[in-house]
This record gives sequence, C-alpha cells and structure tokens, in this order.
Amino acid sequence: MADTDLTAAENFKYRIRRDTSGAAAWFRDNWRGKRWFRWGSSSLGALLVVSLVGWTVLTSGLPDARALLQYEPPLPSVVRGADGEIVHTYARERRVQLQFKDFPAQLVNAYTSAEDETFWTHGGVDFTGTLNAVFDYATKKVTGGGRAVGGSTITQQVAKNILLGSEYSVTRKLKEMILARRIEDVLTKREIMELYLNEIPLGRRSFGVQAASRAYFDKDVGDLDLHEMAFLAILPKAPERYGRAANRDDAIARRNFVIDVMEENGHITAAQASAAKAQELGLKRQQPEARSADAGYFLEEVRRQLIARYGEQAEDGPHSVYAGGLWVRTSLDTQMQAAAQKALRAGLMRFGGGAGWHGPVATLNPDNGDLTEQLASSNIGINYQNWRVGVVTARNGSSGTIGFANGDEAPLTGLPDAIKVGDVTAVTPSGNAWAVRTVPEVQGGFLAQDPNTGRIYAMQGGFDFRLSDFNRATQAQRQPGSTIKPFVYATGLDQGMTPATMVPDATYCYYQGANLGEKCFRNFGGGGGGEHTMRWGLEQSRNLMMVHIAMDAGMENVTRTFERVGIGKYDNYPAFALGAGETTVLKMVNAYSSLVNHGLQHNPTVIDYVQDRRGKVIWRADERPCTGCNMAEWDGKPMPRLREQGKQVLDPRTAYQVTHMLEGVVQRGTATVLRDLNMPLFGKTGTTTGPKEAWFVGGSPDIVAGLYIGFDRPRNMGGWVQGGRVAAPIFKEFVQNTPGKWQGRPFLAPAGVRMVRIDRRSGKRVFDGWPTDEPMAAVIWEAFKPDTEPRRSSRQDETDQLRDLILAQLRRSNRNARGGGDEVREEAPPTDFAEDQGGLY
Repeated sequence: MADTDLTAAENFKYRIRRDTSGAAAWFRDNWRGKRWFRWGSSSLGALLVVSLVGWTVLTSGLPDARALLQYEPPLPSVVRGADGEIVHTYARERRVQLQFKDFPAQLVNAYTSAEDETFWTHGGVDFTGTLNAVFDYATKKVTGGGRAVGGSTITQQVAKNILLGSEYSVTRKLKEMILARRIEDVLTKREIMELYLNEIPLGRRSFGVQAASRAYFDKDVGDLDLHEMAFLAILPKAPERYGRAANRDDAIARRNFVIDVMEENGHITAAQASAAKAQELGLKRQQPEARSADAGYFLEEVRRQLIARYGEQAEDGPHSVYAGGLWVRTSLDTQMQAAAQKALRAGLMRFGGGAGWHGPVATLNPDNGDLTEQLASSNIGINYQNWRVGVVTARNGSSGTIGFANGDEAPLTGLPDAIKVGDVTAVTPSGNAWAVRTVPEVQGGFLAQDPNTGRIYAMQGGFDFRLSDFNRATQAQRQPGSTIKPFVYATGLDQGMTPATMVPDATYCYYQGANLGEKCFRNFGGGGGGEHTMRWGLEQSRNLMMVHIAMDAGMENVTRTFERVGIGKYDNYPAFALGAGETTVLKMVNAYSSLVNHGLQHNPTVIDYVQDRRGKVIWRADERPCTGCNMAEWDGKPMPRLREQGKQVLDPRTAYQVTHMLEGVVQRGTATVLRDLNMPLFGKTGTTTGPKEAWFVGGSPDIVAGLYIGFDRPRNMGGWVQGGRVAAPIFKEFVQNTPGKWQGRPFLAPAGVRMVRIDRRSGKRVFDGWPTDEPMAAVIWEAFKPDTEPRRSSRQDETDQLRDLILAQLRRSNRNARGGGDEVREEAPPTDFAEDQGGLY
C-alpha cells in the first residue's frame, strides 16, 4: 500500500515537472523569437505590478466598514425647561435622527428615483452609472467643462459622507467604490438607506431629510406632500442652488423630472404626477430656531457648564454639547423668566429710557463691505416690543436710511446729531419710516431661586442677551450696599444680642492708625441719636446702628459669616459691614435663601440632570442615594427617606430671627412699596455710595429673588436713587406677573424659637396687649432664643407705670372740667425711611 502511494506521488511530481518545463520552454522560445510577445508580456507584467501596488495603496488606511455598525452621528443637544418642554437646542447644524420606519415610502422612492434607481438590487456600485461618470469626467478634463457628474450610488454616498469626505479626485472615487462593496456586506439595504436619509447634507445647515423638511417647509417628514418630497430629493445634487429663490425655475424643472422618474418606476400614478407637478415649490423663509422662552442669559449659563463638563465638539468626547445629542433638563421656569425679563426691562426703561441717544449699540466699517451683510453676521439683535436693530447705511441731514439683517432698507427719520453711517442702533416704526430709539445705558441683573433646593428659576443678565452677553446676574462684581446688613445682624444675634436689644443710633468713630487717623461713620442724610431696637435699625437701615452692632459682635465674626454664607471673603474692616465689598446677584440670592431655609444652604443650580442620546442619565445635580427606591416589590418596611441635602451655614434660630425682622422691612421699613402685595414677604433694599447701585433681595418661603441696577462702569446714578424707589418696584412687578407661583405660605419658626409679645419701639415685654395686622401696631410678636426674651418688669417699674397712669387720668379729668377736648395721639413713627448707603463717609 505504501509503495502504491509513493508511486502515485512520484507520478504526480513527474507530471508537474513535465508540464512546467514545457510551459517554461514555450515561454522562453516565444520570448526569444517574437518581439511582440516580449512587449506584450512586459506590459502585462507591469500592469499586474501597478495594479497590485495601486490596490495596496487604495486599501491601506481605508476605514473599516464595520465601524458603521456602531456609528453615532453628531447630534445637537436639546434643552428642556422645568416643565419638560423644549426651550432650546445647541446646534451649529440642523440634525434630527429618525429610524427607517419613520420615513414615508414615497420619500424613499423619491430619493431612489433621483439618486439611485437600482439601489435595491446592486451590490454597492452601479457599473453603468460609473462608466457614464468616467466618460463625463474624461470629456470635461479635455474640454475644461467643470466638475463631472458623480455617478455614485446611495451606498457610495454613505461611504463618502460618513467615512471618506468630499475630496474631488479619482482616488477618492475608487476608495468610495471599494468601501461601498464592503458596506453592502456589513449593513442591510434598509440600514444603508436610514444612514443616508439621516446624514445627507441638504442646505440651510440641514443634515438629513427631517431637518431639511423643517428648514424648507416647516413640516415633519410624515406631513410632506408628494411635490415636497420630490423637491427634497433634488437637493443632494446642488442644495445651495435649488434652495434659493433666484433659481426657482431650475428647481421646479429638476423636481418635475424626479416626479416623472417616479411615475416611470411605477411608484406613483400619472394623475398623482400631474397634480404634483402643478404645485409651486412652497418654500418657507429661513427662520431662526424657535424656542419657547427668551432666556439667552440662562441658556448661555447652561451651555457654559455643559462645555466645562463634556466639551464642545465631537473630538472632545462622546457627550459633547454640539455633537453628543444630550438631553438636558434645567430648572428654567418660562413664566418666571418672562416675568423677570419684563420687570427688569421696565425698571431700566423707567430709569434711562427717556435719556437722549448716548451712542450706537455697535459700529460697523463701511470699508469692510455691505453693511447689512455685516449686521447679519454680527448676530446683534433685540426682542423688545416692536423694536428692531439696524445699521445706518446713509445720512442726509436729519434723515437717512436704515438697513436690516435681512437685507431690507427703509427711510430713517429724526437722526441724532452724533449718529453716523455704520452705527448700529435700535429703531421703531414711525409712519412710513423708522425712528431711532435709545437702549438704556443703565443695566442690571435679576435672578430667582428656589431656597429649598437651590434650583434657579429665572436669570436675566441685562436688557437683552442679543445686545450684550455679559451676564450681570452671575458675572458682575458689585457692592451690595445695605443688602448685606442682615448677615451683620445674624452675627450680632449669634453673639448674644436679640431683636429687642437697644443699640445706639449715634456717631461711631474709631482710630485707623497713624497714617489714616480717625474715621467716623454717619447715617444717610445725617441725623440719628438715641437708642433703638435692633429690629428698628434693620427696618430703617440705619448705618450707625449697623456699625455699632458689627463692632460689638466683632468684625472677624462678621466677615466669617459673610464667607460662610458665600457672599465673599473680606478683610476685617467696618466698611465691609456696610456693603463696601464686591459680590454678585447670584451669591446674594443664595445667601438670602439660607435665611428663609433655616440656615440650610444649597448650591445654586441651573441643570437638574443630563441624559445621553439614548436617555441614560449621566449626571444629576441631586446626588443623594435613595436605597430601596427602585425595589421590585415593597418589602414591608417604611418607605425610603432621602437625607437632607445642603450645608448648614447659620443657626436655624438666628436665620429665622433675621427673616422675621426682614418681614418688618416690607411692612414698615424701606421696602413698604411691597406691602400692598398682601402676602408674607421678606427682603432688604440696598443703595451703595454715590449712589452707584440700587438693590433689592427678598421673597417668600418658596421663591427668593434679587436684583441690582447700575451702570456697567459704575458712576453716580443721581441723589434720588434708593433701593426702595428703584429696585424694589422691579421685584414687585415680577411678583405681580407671576401670581400662580406665590403660595402665600407664612414663614415658619424652627424648633427652639419662642414668640413673645413686645413693644415695638422700646423692646420691652408686653403682657396686657395683643399684636394686630396693623403694620404700625405698637405690640408685635418677636422671635427669641430660649432665655433671651425680655424679663418681666420689676415691682418698682409696675408702681411707676401705675402712678403715671393715675396722673394722666387726673390731667384728663381737669381738661374735661374746663371744657377742653381729649385728643390722644400715638407717637409718630420714624419718618427717615431713606435707604442708608454702604461704604464709608
């Protein structure tokens, strides 16, 4: 058996040697004897070598078609408000991702008819179309006729758009063909079509048919008519050409061609084709992305935080703002945001709207080209009543021409002397022309927060985000003036004082050293004298009483309180107790939130949680674990309880005592403008040296808001300016415009607080009278920590009071006997309601 096998093997080898030697001999004889054979063989060998090298070059470094199985297209991030409604999208391109089943069948047929009739049958490359493209390319290379037709199948376009790029070369076309064959081996036809319809660039910054449907027709793909589907199908060829009004006739001709092909392919009937071709294009004018709230400052703060956490572009990571497809739930309350914007704008207009034109919003250079095009690219705008922003394109005396970002121009009348060509200004309609309007030079910041969670409801950082993106609610460092005083009082209460403690309202001087000498403080408007309760000093914002309290409590303790509640870190100088340091509206609102929340402070947040493109939560502001919250079945134990969140920055009793005194500021102090709102409110006004800023911070147990107004480059606003006159009315309008948000819930005292009846002026305890709802009532409830309330009067005090009462009755009887009337007058309340100013005098 082995011999037989060996013989067969030797026989096979013999035959191989014989045949090979015969072929070699034949090749050798022909090579030596025939010149044409040598040329042909050399050419064929060279062609094989070149083909091998070319194939190696083309295929080396090609993307792996299997990457499309995990491909995630760049998607914009979507922002939702507190109610779950979409309020904004962070997008530089319009993109919406759909599944194949979401695309209407006729839309798919329109694209195959326009781009790739054999899509459902070819293996990735249509060789007939490729040969036509090669012929067209060669012809145009010779004649210089421009760019050749592509000849690409839909699969090739997917390879180009996602994996290769749009380089115009023969090499790229060959790579595209190789990749197309590989893609067909990896993906199904439906998957390829889904990628194509979601990724194809279609003009107007739109990628994919859903985004384009919205951009051109303001419709979803499921609502498109046949002629609209056919129009979208012509866009891959030349989106910028067919999408322009100037090329309407070309677009209609190309659209009708696609409709005819759809009829030839049996996708539609002749009647449907005829009806579709009779339709106009019906393109909508390009519109900015819609959002339900004009909340530029809030949304920019959200964007800034997202970029800091996840990056901006796709190369920064899978969850980038402009490519990661994030779903962001924010704390934005659209009603409160609109009310904050309206109230702040109204306050700014009251203060500075009547001033003369103080200069342009911006200035454009006519030498840099068309002014209206420059304006369009500048993104400067305004959303206030019927105002528009335009650029002066011509001037002739007191009249001229105004140009707008959309290219329109119109007459401009009543021009200020200083305005010139290139100036960007606000204007309003005036008859058949436009008139210049003045955007207030004074600015301000407003912020509203939930004190129980730290969630920010509204944020307005200026008159209009389109005019200035500097956020004065979070970025402007300003002196808070008297709004800082409650925290000085809190320090005094922690050091043993009470709301009924009598404090001198007298000049306070102290020695600052050999170089500075002695410094003396005074009240706003002068005056002072005597002693008054701490409550009265806070309600009337008395600077001298403030300095006495700060120095008695210890400035090191005062500044420590400022730092603990997050206002700022300052040196131990008395001026900082009067608000001479710098802080922001955000920090002041968050500090006041700790007062109303019994000393518990939360980090202020604008984002509740972030989801990735698939809906998985990847970050949340509230990180408290909830053990057992997601159990499959109830285990019979008590329901899970979340631990308290936040940081205790003040004694709960101290926080309530200050809040209770700040209610008096609204009832009979510097913020009485709010009293007729008839709801439990607390707050404090503030006016800084100059005055340069006017402040108000306050609210309810559920909402705390704060604001300031002032010039961006601080300067005197006018001697009449006070927080109670300028800032508090803005807060009042905010409350009036959000009636459903204010529950009217009273401020509740924490454990360890004793409510005691006292005489409002003297601070002494009262046993024979009861508080009333009258703001100026003599007897009020006051909050005390245990064993700090005023003691009962001594026997001698009671004897003296009885003697005074008997003498008063005797005097009254004598007057009556003489026929005189009896007129009893309550002591007039203090009339110095002017807001004391922070800083040194």
